[in-house]
Amino acid sequence: MPSDLTIVASESTWIVRADGAILAETRRAIELREGDRPPVVYIPREDVAMAFFEPSPTRTASPRMGPARHFSFVGRDGEVRDAAWSYEAPEGSVAGIAGHLAFREGCLTVQRA
Repeated sequence: MPSDLTIVASESTWIVRADGAILAETRRAIELREGDRPPVVYIPREDVAMAFFEPSPTRTASPRMGPARHFSFVGRDGEVRDAAWSYEAPEGSVAGIAGHLAFREGCLTVQRA
């Protein structure tokens, strides 16, 4: 794994919203940082209302983190396909993102509280 890929504990409370509902709220988020790119916030799955998410048939893979599993948000206004993803078995310096979800920008509102 390249050394420019790091995971740090977020010092903020993070909230994910859609359709007027809070889908996730946590003080245990982690940030995946890669070089000078904006960090990607990953939220522990147990802090996410997974009842609003269904597994998607979409499969992708990252050479640095392995295969990703995608989830679609299902709310009162319909489905948002591939609104979230997780890496099920990352290794090395990114192993800490296992069991966490990241959310696609523009699909759901992800913000610091």
